[in-house]
Amino acid sequence: MKIRSVNVSEKTGTVKTSRPFIELDASGIKGDAHSGDWHRQVSLLGEEAYRMMDLDPMEFPFGSFAENITTAGNPDERTPDLKHCKPGDRFRCGDILLEVTQIGKKCHGPGCPVQEKTGNCVMPKEGIFTRVLSGGILKADDELVYVPKEYRIAVITLSTRAYKGTYEDRSGMELEKMINRFCLDNNWPLKYSSVLLPDNAEMLHQELERYIHAGYDMIFTTGGTGIGTSDITIAEVRKVLSKEIPGIMEYIRMKYGSDNPNALLSASLAGVGGNSLIFALPGSVKAVKEYFTEISRMLKHMVYMRMGLDVH
Repeated sequence: MKIRSVNVSEKTGTVKTSRPFIELDASGIKGDAHSGDWHRQVSLLGEEAYRMMDLDPMEFPFGSFAENITTAGNPDERTPDLKHCKPGDRFRCGDILLEVTQIGKKCHGPGCPVQEKTGNCVMPKEGIFTRVLSGGILKADDELVYVPKEYRIAVITLSTRAYKGTYEDRSGMELEKMINRFCLDNNWPLKYSSVLLPDNAEMLHQELERYIHAGYDMIFTTGGTGIGTSDITIAEVRKVLSKEIPGIMEYIRMKYGSDNPNALLSASLAGVGGNSLIFALPGSVKAVKEYFTEISRMLKHMVYMRMGLDVH
């Protein structure tokens, strides 16, 4: 999408004025009141918001809603309206890279200079906020390329008998269906990978390290969590974690174990390895459904926390 105007203000809560160019660095836009070590460094608003308000462009030039970058309407087919972007999506212009951190914001309310001038601030619903990952110079007529975040998720199924072909794996397939459904419901582009392994500690460790080093967002294992001599999953997963998240699995075991005490005999584990969220689940289809149903309730929040985003 094309940039129509770049705008700066020296005080927060005020309209911004158009500039010939803006210079971006790790703290945001040099000379702008919103620069700093936080997640709302650079704001964007589409010119369609001005058309929607039917404002006189002479009285309300770009920057009137306190946006740093005013983008042109009529985005290409790959680019949604700005308000339909999601945290984690990115915009690129040459070496400049902006990451979407927030959609809209809370209105300042009565007394806000922007609202008093325009009569109705559209930034809370139409604007988005980004942080600078890589800086440089931006000016009007430059083009921003929209890069939606692709979520990479891996599932590792542990079952010696399924690996040998004694029976068909069903838990990994069920987990794949649930992950696909979750990503579809949340409009998350997905790259899915899966592997079926025997209950072999060395092979499992190699696969975990491979996905972690590749920077996968999430890694799920299913199977090998019981008390049998061949159940090695929990011990191997724990080796690659830099941080455990015990509360998730404790809650799930208590919820379903109260009705079925046998469920308490299967271990489970959640944590972080590298930049990946890692979940070790029991191997039955029933357990996979129960565990992922509960994990999915907090999954978006966990992902955004790992990105360092405050999207409460």
